[in-house]
Amino acid sequence: MTAAPDGLPPLRDVIRRHGLAAKRSLGQNFLLDLNLTGRIARAAGPLAGVTVFEIGPGPGGLTRALLAEGAERVVAVERDDRAVAALSEIAERYPGRLTVITADALEYDPCQLFGTGPVRIVANLPYNIATALLVNWLTAEPWPPRYDRFVLMFQREVAERIVAAPGGKSYGRLSVLAGWRTSARILFDVHPSAFVPPPKVTSSVVELVPRAAPLACDRALLEWTAAAAFGQRRKMLRQSLKSLGGDPLALLTDAGIEPTARAEEIPVEGFVALANALAAQGKAVKA
Repeated sequence: MTAAPDGLPPLRDVIRRHGLAAKRSLGQNFLLDLNLTGRIARAAGPLAGVTVFEIGPGPGGLTRALLAEGAERVVAVERDDRAVAALSEIAERYPGRLTVITADALEYDPCQLFGTGPVRIVANLPYNIATALLVNWLTAEPWPPRYDRFVLMFQREVAERIVAAPGGKSYGRLSVLAGWRTSARILFDVHPSAFVPPPKVTSSVVELVPRAAPLACDRALLEWTAAAAFGQRRKMLRQSLKSLGGDPLALLTDAGIEPTARAEEIPVEGFVALANALAAQGKAVKA
């Protein structure tokens, strides 16, 4: 097997030597096509001077692409101890530019490792924690966050929920949260055959750019309102918002929303208005 353009071994060889068969329990599906990982890295924009935060690098295909595309530094969080040796080979190839942390990405805060330059999150996220990670990042305080852009791989269904506009079946709580704090779009799809092992679904690369000044409202109240509305999405809001307590008709009137409307018809601005109406009524999120 010939070496890859970066002088490192082919990824299939790396996986074999380090016993890195993908684990379903960790949501692992490895990308082995360096042309594709390069495309993802380039989708993150010019990387000179940028610190990239990567989650779940596995054998390091995307890690290699990010460094080859000029990332000043990559901070990679990997829960799988088997991958550490493989990633150390990349660190040797790019001295001082790769930091690998063995930790659970849902619990680890990497900000202490970032310098003063721009920081970007770029990752082929493990499917089993992808949505939870995104929600953590979207609900971070203070806002705007330390990151200037997110370029992330999701299952296509999740990607569609992130970017969905009102009126469609994919529009929901995640759409509201992502639309409130970011500008999100799907960049391109990735066929299952690009992965080892191939998943049963198509994946999509999504770009999210944080809004510097989202519409003002209490984040917790916005999440609570959206959860109540979409928890019974087929019902009119005058019914679904009863779980918030108080008089839903008064709340809807204060927010300027028709009581007969349904959750999927309400734009992000409408949910912000509902959250602000709740705040004006002195409501707080239930523990």
